[in-house]
Amino acid sequence: DTYAEVSVNGARVLAADNMFRSWRADIKPQVVAGTNAVVVRFRSPIAVTKPLYDRLGYKLPAANDQAKEMVSMFTRKAPYHYGWDWGPRFVTSGIWRPAALEAWDEARLDDVQVTQRSLDDARARLEVAAVVTATRPGRARIAVGLAGGPALGTVDKPLARGRNELRLEVAIDKPERWWPNGLGAQKLYTLETTLATGGGVVRGRRQTRVGLRTLEVVSRHDASGKSFTVVVNGAPVFMKGANWIPADSFVTRVTEEKYRALLGAAATANMNMIRVWGGGIYEDDRFYDLCDELGLLVWQDFMFACSMYPGDAAFVENVHQEAIENVRRLRNHPALALWAGNNEIEAAWQQWGWPTTFHLDKAAQNTIWNDYKRLFHEVLPRVVAAEDPGRFYTRSTPSANEDGVPPGKLGWGDLHYWGVWGADAPYEAYAANVSRFMSEYGFQSFPTLQSVAGYAPPSEWRIDSPVMLAHQRHPRGNALIKKYMERDFRVPQDFGAFLYLSQVLQAQVIQFGAEAHRRRMPYNMGSLYWQLDDCWPVASWSSIDYYGRWKALQYAARRFFAPVLVSPVDENGTLRVYGVSDRRTDLPAHLTLRVVDLDGGGDRWRFERDVTVKALASEPLFSAGKRDVLKGIDPSHVVLVAELTAGGQTVSRNLFYFLKTRELALPQPELKVSVTPHRIGATVRVTAHRFARALWLSTPAGEGAFSDNFFDLLPGETATVEWTPGPGARPGAAERLSSMLHATTVRDTY
Repeated sequence: DTYAEVSVNGARVLAADNMFRSWRADIKPQVVAGTNAVVVRFRSPIAVTKPLYDRLGYKLPAANDQAKEMVSMFTRKAPYHYGWDWGPRFVTSGIWRPAALEAWDEARLDDVQVTQRSLDDARARLEVAAVVTATRPGRARIAVGLAGGPALGTVDKPLARGRNELRLEVAIDKPERWWPNGLGAQKLYTLETTLATGGGVVRGRRQTRVGLRTLEVVSRHDASGKSFTVVVNGAPVFMKGANWIPADSFVTRVTEEKYRALLGAAATANMNMIRVWGGGIYEDDRFYDLCDELGLLVWQDFMFACSMYPGDAAFVENVHQEAIENVRRLRNHPALALWAGNNEIEAAWQQWGWPTTFHLDKAAQNTIWNDYKRLFHEVLPRVVAAEDPGRFYTRSTPSANEDGVPPGKLGWGDLHYWGVWGADAPYEAYAANVSRFMSEYGFQSFPTLQSVAGYAPPSEWRIDSPVMLAHQRHPRGNALIKKYMERDFRVPQDFGAFLYLSQVLQAQVIQFGAEAHRRRMPYNMGSLYWQLDDCWPVASWSSIDYYGRWKALQYAARRFFAPVLVSPVDENGTLRVYGVSDRRTDLPAHLTLRVVDLDGGGDRWRFERDVTVKALASEPLFSAGKRDVLKGIDPSHVVLVAELTAGGQTVSRNLFYFLKTRELALPQPELKVSVTPHRIGATVRVTAHRFARALWLSTPAGEGAFSDNFFDLLPGETATVEWTPGPGARPGAAERLSSMLHATTVRDTY
């Protein structure tokens, strides 16, 4: 990472210039018996590329490069290292993935690709392509079997000196299918491929884990424009999830435990897709392995974001090799759903005014756009077609993926909608701005006070303090949070209350957007909010902060991404209650609607009926004028509770407020809290005498994790929450929880 020269015993053996590639050199002539010296000399990515910037003759746009002289686009390095609106500028150098010395004789097994040729209930037919590098002509035997089991097939072929590709077909009887999270099991098979040469000497083994499933991205013209639907095993699947950025500014600090915690949280929140955003890195193998295990489909961007790139032959060839290597590395993962050429560049060039902003004349504009098309319309799709045939490629996101249709046109492919937040639009605008797949939308919040204490001393506990401003990378971030907060909530009384309320606001905004997207199924078939995680402690759009603490949004996501959702909404004065289902079968259920008094006066109105929640669909289950429901009831003193039950169990509950929270007559809830310690944590029971809005359970230092949080509690209702101590918790933490536990509601911020 990124510019380096490697020498062995004083002799240079390779030069690197791309963070996203691996580098191999034959060092046999240089090594000696005994001690050897390997030296890696790094050069500054900024210093190396500054001459390219100086002599280009015009400025290549780079929207998020936080330097006056923008050089990030000349370097094949993680774009976010040059700064973003949620992260600092740390232009790193170093060794970021394993370095190894390989010794081999005669032949080595370099790569194994497994392609599923057919799949039905009786049999899966697979083609295995093994790449073998040989030092001299000879013969090789490739054997393929299930790990720990008998061989499924073998092939004997002659080897030529250099690169060889050996193919054979094998079959797995009565295959079990791999399904995305929430739709079935994530069955994985491990194939072992063995290379043997003359005399049966084994020269190499590789294990390849595969999942058996069909997957198609249906992108077709229809009456509404152009669809964007992921179909798995013949079933259209609504994609629910979030965008992923690297989980640290210094990528070597991301442990397997952190990957597991973050991706596990996504699966727990009923997500079935993660988008690996193009301003970061092609993630570590552990990331994709976990996605396979958890049923999280991966939308994989190539690593280009919010910049125009050079088109010289050396740069293009560097990208070409980078793409080949990473496509080959990732293509066997059942979680891999699609490739996208870049993040937002098509939209930026056509709609953000870059040619004018960067003072580009017509000649420069033509050069830049032609260079763009060479990379994203020619080089990358050719690599995907050659190395991962059958996998969907879209040249940018958002994009209709065809000429003549502007990116982000409603009804045409995927959309990044930032009218809410960036353009100050009320969050209700989400309902009117739904396309065929919502691949980005978001809203900022702050970490909790417990997390802020990790980077700011109490003397800095003000939104506009130097430290807090340093950890707010968006130039309008604080002002926008305040503006939206004042629309829906009363002004919070102190710093801690502001942090808490920013999370309640974020959850409310994204919940409205996600539910608007789900209600439009099957016209819209995806909702990926920005963003799941952080790369450092910061005010950002994440639902999980840098320290791993769930924000209110992460808890809310588990509710609004539930497999079955009841979704009440005001549609021009009409109250409609939708039933939305991701299930593959219809669900007979019972719908109950209640208008509940906030002060504990019971139900003021009630409606119930048996319903059928249709499979893979969204349909209204109830419709009436708001006035007809209220019938003169003061809307500031009540909340509508919508509930779907099946088999005596609640499958979804949702609340609808007739007014903004600041207009509600929120009572003091008079909470009763009890803690029962047990072997692995504690059970917390909270009862509300009166209505409690956005109840947040916390401890002074943010110790441990709660199974649920930031939830509304109806009068007389008791919630049971499990608390689990975190790693390194001191003995007796559960017994001390009752003395540490604090409960906060919106009413407490007044």
